[in-house]
Amino acid sequence: MRIIFAGTPDFAIPALQRLIDSNHEIVAVITRPDRLAGRGMKPTPSPVKLLAQKNSLNILQPESLKNPPFAEILRPYNPDLILVAAYGKILPPDILHLPKFGCVNIHASLLPKYRGAAPINRAIMNCDTETGITLMKMDETMDTGDILMSEAIPILEDDDALSVSNMLSVLGADLLMRLLEQLEKTGELKAIPQDHSKATYAPRLTKEDCRIRWDDHFERVLCHIMGLSPNPGAFTQLGNTVINIIRAEPFFADKEIHEKLLNIKESKPGCVVKLLRNKGPVVRTKDGLIVLTRIQPPGKRVMSGQDFINGGYIKLGDRFI
Repeated sequence: MRIIFAGTPDFAIPALQRLIDSNHEIVAVITRPDRLAGRGMKPTPSPVKLLAQKNSLNILQPESLKNPPFAEILRPYNPDLILVAAYGKILPPDILHLPKFGCVNIHASLLPKYRGAAPINRAIMNCDTETGITLMKMDETMDTGDILMSEAIPILEDDDALSVSNMLSVLGADLLMRLLEQLEKTGELKAIPQDHSKATYAPRLTKEDCRIRWDDHFERVLCHIMGLSPNPGAFTQLGNTVINIIRAEPFFADKEIHEKLLNIKESKPGCVVKLLRNKGPVVRTKDGLIVLTRIQPPGKRVMSGQDFINGGYIKLGDRFI
């Protein structure tokens, strides 16, 4: 089968690697243009481009899919299918209708839940206990196409956005190979429409989405931090200093100690009520206590909560805002 693959970040790598290892013909790989990055702001290729180069695949990096019409560049490749995994651009109609079997997207949620750009982050931030992968026949609006396959995985207490993304990227590759096997056997893609009345959305994260709200319930504060870890990272302020909180966990203690710390006079959400040896600062939320275990001060590397204490960045009674 003649396949064009479109993807950009690490999430797309397992799917592309499985295609490379298969008997399918990858006639072209589409990825975003190189971005300036690093201290020298040098052009940096995407993970998908690096893998494609390693395997001597034909690479296309259009700035625009519409002007001029990129479909005319793709037409000579005569693809049977275009496969998309976190490419980062919306395919226009002339590309959607180009392949014999259409375009299939690997989406990191159980559609119709969490349509949009940040489904993994939003699921964890909302304290969901499961997420999954949906293979979707792409149409002209975002994440509304018919469902070809889906499979769920649990979100565990210690999962963050990176661990869930890694699991889903592998699951997506597995489902993709299953779908291609079915397509080769039957010669068609069987799909069922989404229930649009159940749709929810996962819009692209803004800076303000990443701010920790200490006056929220402690479970939601934890979910918020883990859903943004390691990137872009949840942040808070200590005075005028912005600090990224990379990981946190519940504060475990007997009921008496827990209540005593919660009832410290004049303590407010965001207050550091204890410096926990070998762990990190214990911070009050609306109704509970969490321990900050991985922290990144401005201009510094990510450090343990204990190193944050030892470095003099925090003291008992300080308050994050």
